[in-house]
Amino acid sequence: MTLAVERVPEELSARVPAEQRGPERDRDDVRLLVSRGTEVAHHAFRELPGLLRAGDLLVVNTSPTLAAAVDGRVGHARVVAHFSTRGDDGRWAVELRDPDGKGTTRARAGGPAGTEVRLAGDVRLALEEPLSPGSGRLWWARVSPAGAVPELLREYGRPIRYSYTERDQPLSVYQTVFALPSADGSGSAEMPSAARPFTAGLVAELVSRGVQFAPITLHTGVASAEAHEPPYPERFAVPEASARLINAVRSARGRRAGGRVIAVGTTAVRAVESAAGANGVVRARAGWTDLVVTPARGVRVVDGLLTGLHEPEASHLLMLEAVAGRAAIGRGYDEALDGRYLWHEFGDVHLLLPEEH
Repeated sequence: MTLAVERVPEELSARVPAEQRGPERDRDDVRLLVSRGTEVAHHAFRELPGLLRAGDLLVVNTSPTLAAAVDGRVGHARVVAHFSTRGDDGRWAVELRDPDGKGTTRARAGGPAGTEVRLAGDVRLALEEPLSPGSGRLWWARVSPAGAVPELLREYGRPIRYSYTERDQPLSVYQTVFALPSADGSGSAEMPSAARPFTAGLVAELVSRGVQFAPITLHTGVASAEAHEPPYPERFAVPEASARLINAVRSARGRRAGGRVIAVGTTAVRAVESAAGANGVVRARAGWTDLVVTPARGVRVVDGLLTGLHEPEASHLLMLEAVAGRAAIGRGYDEALDGRYLWHEFGDVHLLLPEEH
């Protein structure tokens, strides 16, 4: 779907994290737009515990954010390599971008095959083929020496940053409270940002009120602000304990007024829906998912979604429509624009809940 506006007004981009916008502020100092069908309400994110109920289940992504941007050169030209996704064969999907002289980057034509990129630490990339047919933006690259990327990112990497943000931030700013280190160095090229407003204190309050959490992992790749392609295949895992918990909540709901399965972020939707059968039963699964959740496909597991605000042409809006319906999304975004909500990873959030009957 598309929204009534073609571009979000520049002044509605969140330029710095909430905790840097004033004294004594924290991550949860953002606004929360709540949609129940076409009924819309405005809240502070700190009010979330009062908007959920005992028995609700939040599905949260534990993927850590990588310092995925590294400076390099192609010949004499300076470039920035964004490391997106580690393949099973040891290659990495990368996007090369041009520095813009302002601390951020701009889009750059991808390829051609055989291009060599020289990086810090004497690491080399050799571009081999586009990530998918017809895509010139992301390329599979062979890394030498093999296995060098985790150390490269730790030593020389920085978080991917786009031009709407004000300045570079430390990696800790891009980690959510749910992030767990990955044994093989894998992670997300860009933060699973719907979970960013959660603090340890807020999580404790939710638990004390009977809200449950089901951890999953989905390592998300790069999604440049200039390009709104459908999501690429991504690595995910739904552990057995989380699958059992999700199924138990859905089963209880079938017997009585039980809890709701609410995904925290579009990454959580993609992971859990990829692990569900046609009957909605979730099984433990790990591997790659190429699932694109659309209104035609629908959702089988999730009842609600907590998510950031997406650009008008973003493919994620189709997932939101699958969860809540076109009318609800259109009304919610009209309210967000009228209410001057803030967009992007440091911005405000949107809670989509089922209509109350």
